[in-house]
Amino acid sequence: MMDEAHAQSGAVYLMGSDPPALEMAVMAGLPRTFAAPWERISPHARVPVADAVRERRPVWVRDGQEMARRYPRIAVVLPYPFALLAMPLVTENATYGAVFLSWPGTGSPDLAQPERDRLMAACARLAGELERAVRASVPLGPEPDLLAGPRGGGAPGTLGAAEAVRMLSRLPYGLCSLDLHGRVGFANPAAAELLGIPAAELVGTPLWRAAPWLDDPVYEDRYRGALISQHTTSFVALRPPGDWLSFRLYPGTSGLSVRISRAREVAGRGEGTGGGTTVPEETPSRLVTISQVASLTGALSEAVGVQDVIQLIADEIAPTMGSQALVVLASRAGRLDVLGHHGYDNPEIVELFNGVPLSTPLPGTQVLRTGVPAFFESFEELRRLYPIHGEVSDGYAAWAFLPLIASGRPVGTCVLAYSRPHTFTTEERAVLTSLAGLIAQALDRALVYDAKHRLAHGLQQALLPRSLPSVPGVETAARYLPATRGMQIGGDFYDLAPAGDMSVAVIGDVQGHNVTAAGLMGQIRTAVRAYTAVGQAPEEVMRSSNRLLIDLGTELFASCLYLRLDPARGRAVMARAGHPPPLLRDPDGRVRVLDLAGGPLLGVTASATYPRTEVELAPGCLLALYTDGLVESPGVDLEDALADLGRRLGEVGHLPLDEVADRLVQEYADADERSDDIALLLLRTTG
Repeated sequence: MMDEAHAQSGAVYLMGSDPPALEMAVMAGLPRTFAAPWERISPHARVPVADAVRERRPVWVRDGQEMARRYPRIAVVLPYPFALLAMPLVTENATYGAVFLSWPGTGSPDLAQPERDRLMAACARLAGELERAVRASVPLGPEPDLLAGPRGGGAPGTLGAAEAVRMLSRLPYGLCSLDLHGRVGFANPAAAELLGIPAAELVGTPLWRAAPWLDDPVYEDRYRGALISQHTTSFVALRPPGDWLSFRLYPGTSGLSVRISRAREVAGRGEGTGGGTTVPEETPSRLVTISQVASLTGALSEAVGVQDVIQLIADEIAPTMGSQALVVLASRAGRLDVLGHHGYDNPEIVELFNGVPLSTPLPGTQVLRTGVPAFFESFEELRRLYPIHGEVSDGYAAWAFLPLIASGRPVGTCVLAYSRPHTFTTEERAVLTSLAGLIAQALDRALVYDAKHRLAHGLQQALLPRSLPSVPGVETAARYLPATRGMQIGGDFYDLAPAGDMSVAVIGDVQGHNVTAAGLMGQIRTAVRAYTAVGQAPEEVMRSSNRLLIDLGTELFASCLYLRLDPARGRAVMARAGHPPPLLRDPDGRVRVLDLAGGPLLGVTASATYPRTEVELAPGCLLALYTDGLVESPGVDLEDALADLGRRLGEVGHLPLDEVADRLVQEYADADERSDDIALLLLRTTG
C-alpha cells in the first residue's frame, strides 16, 4: 500500500480484547517512537484510526492545519506538516483493525478516487486474510518494524565510494549521516573535530547519545520535524563550555544528512563575555515549551473564578502566543455572553457583542455552536467571510477564535487578537488548540465555582438579618465574615428582635461551611424567634431548639447563646448551649468573661437542660457575643485568645459601636485565609 500510494510511513493495528483496543502490530517508514502515544488506542478515542474503525470508512486528513482543527491532541504532539489516511480492516462479520498511511506535508497527495478504491481493496484483502487466520486459529501478533535504508557503518567497497570518502574528509565543515533512528552511519573528520568525539565512537551510536549536550527536546523536535515533514530544518546548539555549533538537517526517506559548522554570529557576539550566552536568531523558538505547558497547567488548576482564568490568560498565555488582546465568550439563554476581556482601549467595542443571538453569523457564535476553531490572518479575510463583523473594527488585524470544549461540550470561546496581520502556522494552530483545552477545563470549573459562590452569597444574605432593628435602650452592631475555604458559606448566625419592652439576642454556630449548615442555621434562627414569640423563657427556648435539632435527624450539632435583655431594669437573662462565653465591658473599661452555667451542644441529647443566668447591666455596659472563629486558631491557647480579645475590647470599647466592631474583626478581615466563619454581635446599654 505504501508503494502504491507513495506514502512515507504506515502502520497496521489489530483489534485486541480484554479490554477492546487497537494495538500497533507493525510500523514502516518511520521509527515507532514517533507514534508512541498511539501504540495502543481505545476504539472510542478521538484519533483517525479509531474513527475509521468506529465509522467503518476511511478518514482522510489532508494537512497539518486540518489535523490541528479535527485532532488537536495529535497535532500538538506532532506539529508538523503531514497528511494521513486511516482505513478500517473490516469484513461483513467483524472488525480486525485498521491501517494508516502518512505523507510529508510538501508532498501530501490529493488522492483520487481510483487510488482510494485500490487502497480500500487492499485493506479488504488484508481483512480477509486476517479473518481466515482467526478461523484457522493462527496466532496474530506484532512483527518487526520496517525501516528503509541501511543502518550505516562499514568501509566503502568501490573506488567511487572511496573517492567520495576522501572528498568529504577534505571539506572544512562537518558532515554525517543518520538513519531513521538517529544512529550515525558516517562522519567525516571535520564533524568529529567539531563535536569533539572520535569518528569511531560516533558510528553506530545515536547522535544525542554520543554528544549528551544534544539530548534536548528542542533538538529532538527539529529531527522529528525534518523526518515527518521532509523539510530541511536547522538549529544552533551550545557545545560546552562555550562553542556554538550550527546543525542543518537534510531529510530523506532513509534518514538524514547533517551539515555541522561553527555558528559565527554567536561566536562574534560572545567575544569578551567569557564564552557568551546569547542565543542566536536561528535557534528554534518553540511557541510553548514543555516547562511552560506544565507551568500553565498548574496555574490554570489554581484559578478559582472566571476572572481569575481571564487574568491568567492575559498574563501568561496571550503574551506567549504573541497576542495583544483577548475576549472570553460564553452563551447564556441562546445569546453571546462576554465573560471578560483584556487589552482593549475602548471596551465598548467588545460589549457591543454582549447579548447577540447565537444565530447571528459571527465567528464568535459560529465557534460556540460548532466547536471548530477559526483563524483570520487579516481584517480583509474576516470582513470577506463575516461582513457583519467587518462593519465593527476593534482596532486589531488578526484573530484566533478558539473553542473551549470541556467533557465534549463547548463552554465558551477564547478570542486572541493581534495588532498586525498574523500568519498562523500549523504548529501554532496545534498549540493554540491544545491550550484551549486546558483553558476550557479551567473555565468550566470557574463557571461552576462562580455559580456556587453566587448561590452561597445569596443564601447567606437571605438567612442573616439585613440590618439590626432599633431597640429601646440598646446600641447594636454586628459583623459576619465567612470562611475563605469551601463555598464561603457557613452555619454562624446572629439575630436581634424586640420582644415587648425588652429585646432578644441570639448567636450560634452550626457545624460545617456548606449549604446544609446554612440551611440548618436558618431553621434554628426561625425556631428561636418562634419559641420567643410564644413566651418561652431563655432556658425553655434552648431546650425546644435542642429537641428540634434532634428531630430533624441531621447528625449536625450547633452551639448557641440566647439572652433576653431588659435595659430598663438593667439586667439580662441568658442561657448557653456549648457556646463561647460572652465578654462584658463595664463603663470604667474593665472587661470580664461571663462564666455562665450552660448545657451541651444542641442536637447531642434529648434530655439536656440549659440553666439560666442573670447578669446585672449598668448603663454604658458593652456585651460582646461572638462565635469561636474569633478566638480559636491553631497553636493558640483559648484562654490566651480570650484574654487578648478582652484586652482589645477594653482599649476600643469607648468608641462608636460600628468602629468597635471593625477593630475587633480587622485582623481577620484582612487575612488571606480564614479557616472558620466569624460572627460578632455587640450590645451596649444606653441607660
